[in-house]
Amino acid sequence: MATRPLATDPSQDITACDREPIHIPGAIQPHGLLLVVDATTGIIVAGAGAIEERLASEWHGLPLSALAGDQVADMVQAMPIGPGSTTSAAPVRGISEVFCVTAHRIAGDMVLVELEPGVADAPWGAGSPLGWLDAAATGLERTGDLAMLCERAAVTFRLLTGFDRVMLYRFLDEDSGRVVAEARAPELHSFLHHHFPASDIPKQARALYVRNRTRSIPDVDYVPAPLRPAGFETVDLSDVGLRSVSPVHVRYLQNMGVAASASISIVKDGLLWGMIACHHYSPRRLSSELRAAAAALASGLARQIRAKEEAELYRERLRLRAAEDGILPRIIGLGDVVPAIRRLMPEMKAMMGASGFAVVEHGKVREEGICPPTLAILDIAAWAAARSAGDVVATHELPAVMPQADRLAASAAGVMALPLIDGGVTLLWFRAEQVEEIEWAGNPHKSVALSSDETLTPRASFESWSETVRGRSRRWTLEEVESGHRLRRALHEASQNQRLRGLNTALQRTLDDREALLVQKDVLMKEVDHRVQNSLQLVSSFLALQAKAAGDPRVREHLAEAQARLSAVALVHRRLYRDDQIQTVDLARYLEDLVGDMKQSLGADWAAMMRLDLAPVLMPTDRAINLGLVTTELIINATKYAYDGRVGPVTITLEQYGNRLRLIVADEGKGRTGDGEGTGDGRGFGSRMMTAMMQRLSGSIEYDDNRPGLRAVVIAPIAD
Repeated sequence: MATRPLATDPSQDITACDREPIHIPGAIQPHGLLLVVDATTGIIVAGAGAIEERLASEWHGLPLSALAGDQVADMVQAMPIGPGSTTSAAPVRGISEVFCVTAHRIAGDMVLVELEPGVADAPWGAGSPLGWLDAAATGLERTGDLAMLCERAAVTFRLLTGFDRVMLYRFLDEDSGRVVAEARAPELHSFLHHHFPASDIPKQARALYVRNRTRSIPDVDYVPAPLRPAGFETVDLSDVGLRSVSPVHVRYLQNMGVAASASISIVKDGLLWGMIACHHYSPRRLSSELRAAAAALASGLARQIRAKEEAELYRERLRLRAAEDGILPRIIGLGDVVPAIRRLMPEMKAMMGASGFAVVEHGKVREEGICPPTLAILDIAAWAAARSAGDVVATHELPAVMPQADRLAASAAGVMALPLIDGGVTLLWFRAEQVEEIEWAGNPHKSVALSSDETLTPRASFESWSETVRGRSRRWTLEEVESGHRLRRALHEASQNQRLRGLNTALQRTLDDREALLVQKDVLMKEVDHRVQNSLQLVSSFLALQAKAAGDPRVREHLAEAQARLSAVALVHRRLYRDDQIQTVDLARYLEDLVGDMKQSLGADWAAMMRLDLAPVLMPTDRAINLGLVTTELIINATKYAYDGRVGPVTITLEQYGNRLRLIVADEGKGRTGDGEGTGDGRGFGSRMMTAMMQRLSGSIEYDDNRPGLRAVVIAPIAD
């Protein structure tokens, strides 16, 4: 882990480590060999390590198959471009040893082939590696919580690697790290719970740790083996396990007294959660087989870490939900929100795990538990209102973000402020200062000035160095902040409901008065309806008698037509006073009743020939009346003109398309003639009435050939 000391003076902060191009070292560690192969031709164009002494005396310019065999060469030819590697099942025999083969294809049509000597150091011995890994993963899965999981993982990885010390290292919010679990030889001192500064692992190293999950240095005193011939120094070795590491990192390990190291990344949801850092105090090599097993086990560990963290978050959410469910109904049941909160202040404080709670209402303060002085509470409420724009504000280090808050740390190092939506009221939870003793592996604040001609060197001291951190409280969790948001919304709704209940009470009194008036009006309207119906019935009966007594057929026809129209008006009137909702009617039901009345007036022969196909269409009553009159006129026209006085089929269809309707009255008679017969001549009362009705409906009426007969198609909007 390369390092730079954290400078107390920002101008002296060393950033050279962050700029070091560690992915292109131009060399490898000498315990293995590297061949650079042209992917197009399969020819070896460069290499690194003691190739002549360990693999073949002649190698440059030869095909890969000549040195590694046809199986490895075929594997290399089939590799896709991109990150990742392919391991050959067939080993390669060198001059006096057998190599394991791993290949990586990079951009530029080159394949990097690693050759590492195999080592029989696996903990599973002659058994199955998959069986050992399955048992190890099962052991991790059975741990109860995150702390137990980390402890079990440290022991398991030490058993897998055989290193003297294995540390499970977790990254913190500010990119520093903390050793959360450790397994070590008894004679070694402990780094458990020690913190390491963020500078110990530069940014570009973190990026490589996500891409290449395992790194191993068998001997920190190695001499790098450069790529040869010249011109290949800038080849990207990001995915190569043999890649030579930064000289600063080597010096860092030497300063710790470490002779060999390995690290395995813990990547959770694509982000570097932590590392498994392995140290050995004599040279020790980790074979490619063991590195692959460690990477697989680390992936399982990352999944278990995620499961344990999500389980903890779930339990926290359940606790907060239960507290909300216990408090909110009581607040709502007590009436006004703010007085109810004041009565439940102990419960509000306990809900968030706070040491104090206060309600600020228009300059007045009510408090519970350990709280700052009254004037300080008012200042904090004003600061939160200015900072939050009405939203929740939470901080675990108030002295760092609010001026002149240093003296409040004992009672209010942490604050969560909840300005209520209605304004004028703020809820405040306080957490007292939690003094923290942080143990560092060396002084992280040692200032180092680096001149332009000096070489960067890592810190040399790893003796425990303690630091006391003040002015901070226990952090507010995301679940607690989310609970604050829910509480704010619920209290706003409760306040609004309280106001609505008052308004509803006043409205109810008004409605009761109107209801009494409506009852009186309903009695009067029913009397009016009864008299109108009687009058319409008398007129209809008179028209029927006149039609029977009339000798002229045309007179009888006109009287029957007037009776049908009068029936339509009577039907509309009955529907208006029969339905509970008189503003809207179902046009299909209305037309069905209307045609039923017309069947009675036209006689049984016509009634048998009329067919209805009506889709339900809800529409305003006044528009339904106009469509009823138009329908009546179209049916009368069909009975008058379509069959020359005979009886024939008449079909009435109603359809809805979006916000428009289509009404069709069709016959199978003689159709439209040149003189206009069949639709009326346009000069009669019926034609003028339909024209007026269609204008009021903002619709249209068209006549089409029904083959045989005539179709009258009415299209109109359902609403105005």
